[in-house]
Amino acid sequence: MTDPTARLSAFQPDESTLRPPVLPPSDVSYVVEDTPIGRMLLARNDSGALVASGFVATAEDEDRLLTRLSERVSPRVLRQPGELDEARTQLEAFLEGRTRAFSLRTDLALASDFQRAVLPRLAATVGYGDRATYGELAARVDRPSAARAVGAALGANPLCVVLPCHRIVASSGALTGYAGGLEAKRYLLDLEAGHR
Repeated sequence: MTDPTARLSAFQPDESTLRPPVLPPSDVSYVVEDTPIGRMLLARNDSGALVASGFVATAEDEDRLLTRLSERVSPRVLRQPGELDEARTQLEAFLEGRTRAFSLRTDLALASDFQRAVLPRLAATVGYGDRATYGELAARVDRPSAARAVGAALGANPLCVVLPCHRIVASSGALTGYAGGLEAKRYLLDLEAGHR
């Protein structure tokens, strides 16, 4: 007769099988974060550059952004929060008012040609706590009659908050469209004005 404990030990899993799987590196890693201004998806490419910082209020918004990433950057997109630790830390520090700038490398892979002209100029010329109008930004990219086109480019900004389209307002000073909604825009402008 065989020992019953010997038979049980044969079915005990090896300790190495109890460890969580290690995922291979991905071409695009992403995470979804709840922030004071809404739910945001952050994504980076395989070189570590941030390719998306977008508002995803619903599961459908998240799916749309992930589809764009898979079509424009790579179909190998994996949810890997650890790969976005630096971006998450910097975003949190910014939204809490502990820092005024991001030191993340960015990649405008999701941007149109026109956005590639507008967004770097925006980041270079409209500093923390400053505001400019759509018309002023259009003039800064040598397209003075393209205020509406600038508005559309900013409305589809793939790197919200990091490339600060929230600092652009109507010529009257009124807050107009923002991907995260006007409350998010007001939060960011108040934060930068020192009112938070």
